[in-house]
Amino acid sequence: MIEGFWQEVHKVWDIGIFGTNLGDIFLAVGIFLVFLFARRLFFQTTIKSLKLMVRKTKTDLDDQVLAAIGKPLEFAFVVVGLYVAGQFVALSDTLAHILGQMVRSMIAVTLFWAIFRVIDPLSSLFDRAIGLFGSESMHETIKGFFVKVTKAIVVCLGIAAVFQEWGFNIAAVLGSLGLVGMAVALGAQDFIKNMFAGLTIFLDRMFEKGNWIKTSEVEGNVEEIGFRATKIRQFDKALVTIPNSKLASEALINFSRMTQRRIYWNIGVEYRTTKEQLAGIIQDIREYLQNQPDLETDPTLTKTFVYLNTFGASSVDILLYCFTKTTDWGEWLAIKEQLAYKIKGIVEGHGASFAFPSTSLYVETLPLGTPEPFTPPQATAPSSTPSPP
Repeated sequence: MIEGFWQEVHKVWDIGIFGTNLGDIFLAVGIFLVFLFARRLFFQTTIKSLKLMVRKTKTDLDDQVLAAIGKPLEFAFVVVGLYVAGQFVALSDTLAHILGQMVRSMIAVTLFWAIFRVIDPLSSLFDRAIGLFGSESMHETIKGFFVKVTKAIVVCLGIAAVFQEWGFNIAAVLGSLGLVGMAVALGAQDFIKNMFAGLTIFLDRMFEKGNWIKTSEVEGNVEEIGFRATKIRQFDKALVTIPNSKLASEALINFSRMTQRRIYWNIGVEYRTTKEQLAGIIQDIREYLQNQPDLETDPTLTKTFVYLNTFGASSVDILLYCFTKTTDWGEWLAIKEQLAYKIKGIVEGHGASFAFPSTSLYVETLPLGTPEPFTPPQATAPSSTPSPP
């Protein structure tokens, strides 16, 4: 009986799972576990040594690339272990074919995963072309755009490679996607229009991240430029999302592109100010503007004007038109404040005063006629004799 029992055990051992000997299966599992252990050993020794080596280099690119391919390398050990373990197992033709498809699919996933992860570190090479895109913020915006496009292409290629391993006809799938794409495009015209408008914004450099812009509906700082829409943070800290097609098709003011910032005032003084006082006030203001280092006085860059301009309803108006060298709002306010103090001192120093809106009323006749004159009663001396009650 014992001998018969062992024969049954032997049969079960030989038949195993799906006709595969249990001994081969255990051997394959053991080999796979060895590769998992080797993976840990590899990362504790070799990768650690590589990290120490790349830290000594002048660039951070190699450090970033090594960190990026770390996860795909770990997965590669799993793929290699699965492949080697499969070689020690006598599988049926069907199972061997399925295992081969799985291994090739995992290899494709590993390769495209590694490429996907190194896109961000390698995008630093794009920094060498910063001069082609003007300012650094515009460069970062365009770099982010191309990084997103490249990642999308890599993902699509990776999916196509995996599908091909499992027998899908990629050409037929792409043809079907083309027909589907045409149908989708008809229903997604706004999305496509916004995407091309976003590309126009990039190429024309209408604005960039961090710029202060103003449209017919919103004013604030550009926070993000996306494929479909642009996000603008208003000065009240509210976030506004505007479709790119709308921004690309309407008039837009980009305050961040100002070369200098303007101060444009009408200074009203009283009509009783004499000609000599006016001339002195204007001359002193001109001299102050020419000697103020924060103001732009180069005639090749800007124009500065201080002239007697108009005779207003209640004042004689002096036009002041100049520009500051800074475009920063806070600094501009400080310079303008100092200029206001100086002008006030100049006007008062010449014995003149600022005018304020006033109205003079001239009355020829009163509507109720001439009023009677009021004559107050004359006071009488008090009598010593009291009046009778």
